[in-house]
Amino acid sequence: MSTSLAVVEPAQNLPAALGPDLASAVDLAKAEKAPSTRKAYGTDFRIFRAWCDSKGVSSLPAAAETVAAFLAAQSGSGTKPSTISRRVAAIRYAHKLAGVPTPTDAEAVKATVRGIRRTHTVAKVRKSPAVSAKVLAMVATAPGGLTGLRDTAILLLGFGGAFRRSELVALDVADVAETETGLLVTIRHSKTDQEGEGETIAISRGDRACPAKALRAWLEAADIETGPIFRPINKSGVVAPSRLSDRSVANIVKAYAEQAGLDPAVFSGHSLRAGFLTSAAGNGASIFKMMDVSRHKSVDTLRGYVRDAELFKDHAGAGLL
Repeated sequence: MSTSLAVVEPAQNLPAALGPDLASAVDLAKAEKAPSTRKAYGTDFRIFRAWCDSKGVSSLPAAAETVAAFLAAQSGSGTKPSTISRRVAAIRYAHKLAGVPTPTDAEAVKATVRGIRRTHTVAKVRKSPAVSAKVLAMVATAPGGLTGLRDTAILLLGFGGAFRRSELVALDVADVAETETGLLVTIRHSKTDQEGEGETIAISRGDRACPAKALRAWLEAADIETGPIFRPINKSGVVAPSRLSDRSVANIVKAYAEQAGLDPAVFSGHSLRAGFLTSAAGNGASIFKMMDVSRHKSVDTLRGYVRDAELFKDHAGAGLL
């Protein structure tokens, strides 16, 4: 397994004519996972395979005892429980693709994972939401020129559409239509839409900072008519034809947070999405209207944002001291 997640060897007794179609079937099977997931799984399995090689044991197929010992070694070296869980998923997926029994289903492996979580409980670090006031402060620091126009459009569109950073950089010009009341944006793929059925959301215009105007200003200045909306800009000010990475969105959010006098360490690409939901909840928006924009499938997930926005509203301790 070099760059792919697992090598699936065809059965020796299959007709040679099935070769091309079988290879396509393997590629399609891998395509069920997002590219970022496949990349992470590939890295995880390579780490597992290297460990197995150092111990002189098989990594594919692997014995349950091998996997359990690997997980214990990973935990002992300081690997986070969340990363260990992902490596378990990678090992499971590689075995499934190879058509061999999955050692991760064994109770010995499951018990080891539970023990790791119990022993190394780590409080989840939540990034700060970039609520509307903070987004306005951030875009106010944007410089002139192409970079400032692009970054302003990223911040306002990312906030206004409650986008995940991967969704934001995946947008093409053809996915956006401007109307009198705002933008209609079609999201082709998302974390909750792996099969690519697509969904269209509305982004309203703003009185103090408008996502539609910011996006139009960027596209016109960069002379972008088709293809990716958000693109890298080199030091000479030339806009590349390629797509901006989702990591770049996180870096942009952090940079503008710092310029606005905020702590960049507590902000991330997710801060724009969290900021919209927190701001909308604080403004009294219906949780179902929030779901229309955020595309959450569960009300329970959104309750956390509503609770955060209303922690001090009608507080039981108000006026007691």
